[in-house]
Amino acid sequence: MADTTVRIDGNTLRLPGGVAVRFIRTLRLPESGTHALPPGLGEFPVRRVADYADTVPQAWQARGGVMLPVYLREAMWLSFGGTAEPAALQVGVGKVCAVSGKPWSDRLRRKPQNYVVLPRQPWLDGINSGKGTVRQFVAVPLGLGATVEGQVTGEEVWGGVQLQSFPLKEPQLARWRREEMLRAERARSFMPSGGYGAAMPMAAAPAQGAVPAGGPRRAAAAMGLGVGGSMRQEVYEDDRPLSDWAETPAGRVFVHLVTPPEWRRITGEAPPPSPVDRAAYTRAGLPWFDYYDQDAEDLAPTDTLGAVKPVGDWLGDDHEPWQAPSPGQVKPLKDAPGRPVEDGDW
Repeated sequence: MADTTVRIDGNTLRLPGGVAVRFIRTLRLPESGTHALPPGLGEFPVRRVADYADTVPQAWQARGGVMLPVYLREAMWLSFGGTAEPAALQVGVGKVCAVSGKPWSDRLRRKPQNYVVLPRQPWLDGINSGKGTVRQFVAVPLGLGATVEGQVTGEEVWGGVQLQSFPLKEPQLARWRREEMLRAERARSFMPSGGYGAAMPMAAAPAQGAVPAGGPRRAAAAMGLGVGGSMRQEVYEDDRPLSDWAETPAGRVFVHLVTPPEWRRITGEAPPPSPVDRAAYTRAGLPWFDYYDQDAEDLAPTDTLGAVKPVGDWLGDDHEPWQAPSPGQVKPLKDAPGRPVEDGDW
């Protein structure tokens, strides 16, 4: 029987089939214009819901999964660096597909495509807005209607982020492994001594009292993801036949988003400090990024996600002054263990 276990390795979620997902803090973009990829500012800490059974809301226990702390209007991106073998990964925001805009499904779909292909897709910074762009993930509370979930479905029930992985079928996976072994052997035969390797800059981002058992529980301030500014990033079209992928998911996990005060109440830990302001980052001359894969096809936009409005329409203007990076700051980029995370009803 296939292993469906999801585990936390540090702050990395490990899904069956070798899928690795990290949640990266980043700078929030302005909601007008199209921008380069913002820098990573360290990982969000991730904790198992089951480890805080006495302090998490009961609804979270029913859904299982993990949780992480986010500030209001804080931006994030998902890094898939470390994924070992081909996988199709569905990403939901409030159980709305971040790629297709369709309702959450236990099946892979092609028209429109409702998944990203790993490891070719190195990261995902927001919902697919097509034409080589995505709109940045930005945390907002449920109840305002500002989330992608609220705008697409007309209600806000789930919040959070949902992940579900599908491996290749066994014959296709075996063929891929043989091809990779031959490719590696050829590469070794041509590699000069002392060969080099380069890590992706964004995937290697710099790192940065609970209530007594039996005490009264209150509903946590539920958070979901809305959208912010637009950036240049492709969501790649799958070049495999849909029949190559498993028909049922190998593993899935619900990621709850927690406000910093709730994080402290639930876990007893101090939340990470609020992200560095954009002006200070830009003044320091630190890099922004541009990424392009000339051999990949970008997915077309969907009407559903294209109609989602930015969080500023609900929360007002962003009063933090925007500091655009200088041309020299935009850097072009080249083409495990732990206890199981409990799944639940969602």
